[in-house]
Amino acid sequence: MSEYPHAPSGYPYGAPPGNPYAPSPYGPPPGQQPYAPVATPYGAPSAPYAPPPSEKPPKEKPQAYSGGGPPPPQHSSYPPTAPPYGSPFASLVPSAFPPGTDPNVVACFQMADRDGSGFIDDKELQGALSSYNQTFSIRTVHLLMYLFTNSNARKIGPKEFTAVFYSLQTWRSIFERFDRDHSGKIDSAELREALLSLGFAVSPVVLDLLVSKFDKSGGKNKAIEYDNFIECCLTVKGLTEKFKEKDKMYSGQATFSYEDFMLTVLPFLIA
Repeated sequence: MSEYPHAPSGYPYGAPPGNPYAPSPYGPPPGQQPYAPVATPYGAPSAPYAPPPSEKPPKEKPQAYSGGGPPPPQHSSYPPTAPPYGSPFASLVPSAFPPGTDPNVVACFQMADRDGSGFIDDKELQGALSSYNQTFSIRTVHLLMYLFTNSNARKIGPKEFTAVFYSLQTWRSIFERFDRDHSGKIDSAELREALLSLGFAVSPVVLDLLVSKFDKSGGKNKAIEYDNFIECCLTVKGLTEKFKEKDKMYSGQATFSYEDFMLTVLPFLIA
């Protein structure tokens, strides 16, 4: 049995992320206040990611679009919720670009898809992201692919690539917002605020573990750079989603069988 510290009630992950497709490549999403006040995450009456069972979390409403060109596709900035405990090596279903996808995103995918198969692998995704100054380790790329495809097949199609691309823009804007001294790193306190802005309330003990794990200096600097910040967010997001599947009453507690526990944790260890 596992339990999270209590967090503010309301929307399951803090304020709804809004439209992640901002005109500026790293600006905050439209409709989202860059410095919205956040309640204290500890000691509130609900679980860290959902309202009480008697309430339903509000649905995201599509944001109004203003500007030239076709409206961008309306998607959450978060990876889709995975079906519970399917095969981690399930094959991918071919997909297409959502209507209104930025032509630059389409061109970026097509350049990476050299064989025209409609899929790109982990190395090709890593190269495609690096062309937009988004340099990540292969492990981070694997986590991106796992959470956006719900599979460890390590292939990604146009629809998932588009979701990855725009989500990274949103997360980049959050990182830059909390990197207040522009050092390229965020410390423990800044990481806590950044996770809260994404809707994740973690305890001080968990926060210290995250910093120790994702600090490239092995915990000496007590700070996380951008690429490891993405890996940290992906890990917290993915594990929280898996926990929620078992926490039917939104109590912050869940019971796992041994098999379920292994299928929950192992994909994040072998990425």
